[in-house]
Amino acid sequence: MRLGRLSAEGRLALLRWLLVCAGLLAFAAVATAEDLLAGRELDPQKLAPVSDYLRGEVTAGKIPGAILLIQQHGKPVLYEKFGLRNVKTAQPMTDETIFRFYSMSKPVTSVAAMMLVDDGKLALDDALSKFIPAFADVNVGVAQPDGKLALERLARPITILDLLRHTSGITYGFYGDSPVRKLYANGGLFEGDPDNAEFVERLARLPLAEQPATLWDYGHSIDVLGRVIEVVSGQSLYGFEKERLLGPLSMRDTAFFVADDAKRPLIAEPLPNDWFDRPIAGIGDSTVARRWESGGAGMVGTIGDYARFAQMLLNGGELDGRRYLKRETVALMASDHIGPGTGIARDSDFDFPGTQSGFGLGFAVQTRATAPLPIGEYRWDGVGGTFFFIDPADDMFVICMMQSPSRRGPIQTELKRLVYEAMGR
Repeated sequence: MRLGRLSAEGRLALLRWLLVCAGLLAFAAVATAEDLLAGRELDPQKLAPVSDYLRGEVTAGKIPGAILLIQQHGKPVLYEKFGLRNVKTAQPMTDETIFRFYSMSKPVTSVAAMMLVDDGKLALDDALSKFIPAFADVNVGVAQPDGKLALERLARPITILDLLRHTSGITYGFYGDSPVRKLYANGGLFEGDPDNAEFVERLARLPLAEQPATLWDYGHSIDVLGRVIEVVSGQSLYGFEKERLLGPLSMRDTAFFVADDAKRPLIAEPLPNDWFDRPIAGIGDSTVARRWESGGAGMVGTIGDYARFAQMLLNGGELDGRRYLKRETVALMASDHIGPGTGIARDSDFDFPGTQSGFGLGFAVQTRATAPLPIGEYRWDGVGGTFFFIDPADDMFVICMMQSPSRRGPIQTELKRLVYEAMGR
């Protein structure tokens, strides 16, 4: 059944039913995985190849340094620092090293939005235009055979669910060469110093790359979600996250730029030849104060900060006796919301979640038990080199922090293999 053929009320009712089913399936998948993998533990003695691998990457000059945390049952099994945070100054990696999270900001913003859903102030089937009216009149750009761009009206409104799962039609302009992406790249989105409100108004003047709910297309959706959080909460994005999430979790160094001059030497830097030739999603120097708080790519922080966040998610939304999300909300977020009826934008493979994965509400979600990953593992990464994955079945999460864009994919793949090999799988 196509959602587009139902009445508006019917679509919303079906959407609510599907979301409930997705949450129940997530619980069932996790329970089944736990039953199958009961008693599987990480053996610290078998993790030496993990350390050797990262140490070898540093010795070979492929990365400047990294910090790795493997945590199971709420306790570190392996925590190790490798190499330098800055080869020019020869400063070593330390617990206080600050990393550019880039797209690892997206899960943080997604959790903040779902807190408002738990509060009853936001609903997944709410139309985006309810909070940002400019998106009521947005058009969809359709490339024509002659290379020109035709505009179509929306077949249905963009919803909050679309933002969370990247099916809004809102894209990025720093990769790919489709006509709409070129408009994003040349549309002056980042000129001056816009705040979140002005930035999304600029976005709303550009056409969408496709009709909502038709393709998973990686883009500024979570930046727009950050503005929704501001409208609903009456606070700035950082103000809301600081009060409700970052502060209570003691994520003291997580922010949208490094405000303290004394902490600027703590920022990890990539190798001189391992960087981009353009700002990523509009994010340039992480030490420069700006009004735009990019919920999709703008955050910086430490591995210790992100470990608190990951453990809260692994615990089902609770940490140290304080609940941040309902357990069923975390299960819903860690469920696949793409499914077989939604395609993938194919003009670039940038941040494609993988053929064995779907996408939930802020994370890629493993939908097939394919060695080495079990069903229910969920994850994301940042273009600067950081990545994490959470494995509820094994009560484990892994975070690797480094600033090495070119090595992010290979290192993530190999580390997963080595970690699960140490588990005997």
